[in-house]
Amino acid sequence: MRMNSWQDGVTGTNCPIPPGWNWTYEFQLKDQIGSFFYFPSLGLQRAAGGFGPITVNNRATVPVPFDQPHGDITLFIGDWYTKGHVELRNMLDDGQDLGAPDAILINGRAPYRYDSALVPDGLPYEIVGVEPGETYRFRVHNVGVSTSLNFRIQNHNMRLVETEGTYTNQQNYADLDIHVGQSYSFLVTMDQNASTDYYIVASPRFVGNPRWHEVAGVAVLQYSNSKGRASGSLPDAPDDHYDKYRSMNQARSIRMNTSAGAARPNPQGSFHYGSINVTQTFVLKNEQPLSIGGKRRRTINRVSYSPPETPLRLADLHNLTGVYAADFPATPSDDDAPPRVASSALNASYKGFLEIVFQNNDTDVQTYHLDGYSFFVVGMDYGEWTPDRRSEYNKWDAISRCTTQVFPGGWTAVLVSLDNVGVWNLRAERLDDWYRGQEVYVKVADPLGYNITEMVVPDNALYCGLLKERQKPQVHESNSKSSAQGDAGWSNRLLATMILVVAAVIFS
Repeated sequence: MRMNSWQDGVTGTNCPIPPGWNWTYEFQLKDQIGSFFYFPSLGLQRAAGGFGPITVNNRATVPVPFDQPHGDITLFIGDWYTKGHVELRNMLDDGQDLGAPDAILINGRAPYRYDSALVPDGLPYEIVGVEPGETYRFRVHNVGVSTSLNFRIQNHNMRLVETEGTYTNQQNYADLDIHVGQSYSFLVTMDQNASTDYYIVASPRFVGNPRWHEVAGVAVLQYSNSKGRASGSLPDAPDDHYDKYRSMNQARSIRMNTSAGAARPNPQGSFHYGSINVTQTFVLKNEQPLSIGGKRRRTINRVSYSPPETPLRLADLHNLTGVYAADFPATPSDDDAPPRVASSALNASYKGFLEIVFQNNDTDVQTYHLDGYSFFVVGMDYGEWTPDRRSEYNKWDAISRCTTQVFPGGWTAVLVSLDNVGVWNLRAERLDDWYRGQEVYVKVADPLGYNITEMVVPDNALYCGLLKERQKPQVHESNSKSSAQGDAGWSNRLLATMILVVAAVIFS
């Protein structure tokens, strides 16, 4: 979700919220609609929960490109480990992989007992109650640790209408791969008979260990006039053993609805991104884990990010030197170059038009997210990216979103307009890779200086590291300032506020 970087909630911009404290986020929902979620951003804390939905609706003056659904249903899907987030973090510190999850959860609940040999009796499972003949909007978020999931609803078509703030060309899917950190909206019509309930399934994708195939998240879609429990086999998972392009072609088929309005009355496609000249190119290559200083680390361009004690944005504001270096390589380093751990950032130009190419030289699917921006996903393929692949870019109706997948041994290219000043986190969404250093900050500085286009540092800013002496003790207030504000018309700023305890939170 787009915001100012003072409210971003990651270690490059905010100090962690001390235990027992609270912190209020205030941000302007200026030009976005759609389905998002928030979560804690420190040390695998998302694996312990603490996430939730943020749904931003159109203004009444801007029509939605489909009829009003009968209901709105949010589903969180994700892999889950019985080990706590601290124990998972210790495993990574010891050089271990997390391995197969213990379950796939839907809305934090265990699978329905579709197979008595795999699922114990008595576990609570999610039931989605619906009325026959009605259409519902399903907002589905993959909030897991590291597993791409295939989502499907037995015997029901899913009409994709929105992803991460952009209305899509509407088309039906029997199933859709949803990678870690991604969000989608579907319209689903209850057009089946009610002889039994139906399965809602989230199952692992792109995994080799047979143990993973014994793990599936299963909820129940229950018509109000249902005559029996769901039984029998789950709807088939995708079989693309002989077609490695199945999932990629599915992703390529997701296009922007250029005739629909979003936050503004003008169509989304009126921003002719394909005719804008690129001013900077970053080619960011990840590879298989590397040993650096005896530790197993993840890298981008052979640099493994290590967060300094003082957030980068605060260091800039107070003219501190030596906290980080703006020397991150914009293109891949030579494979013979020694990998390094560093607090390093990419320099980008305000009001520039940036091309980012993610090159995935690993064997796992990656997903990358850029805070503060949405980007146009203009191309993806297998193999090594070269400049001549630009001729294949979609320069008209590429989907605009904030999280994209990069297939193993492949690349994904995105374009982004740099109109938001700040220091922005660009990261792998898989928590194990993120924790091991697969991230970088993109510094978009205003050449006119502080307090020209960027919002000023908030009064409740937290201080740590070299600035810890500035931190004042927190005074706990008993008023209701944390409630959402701003229902007095679009001319007033719409502020969303949230109090979260213990961990800094990032909105994604």
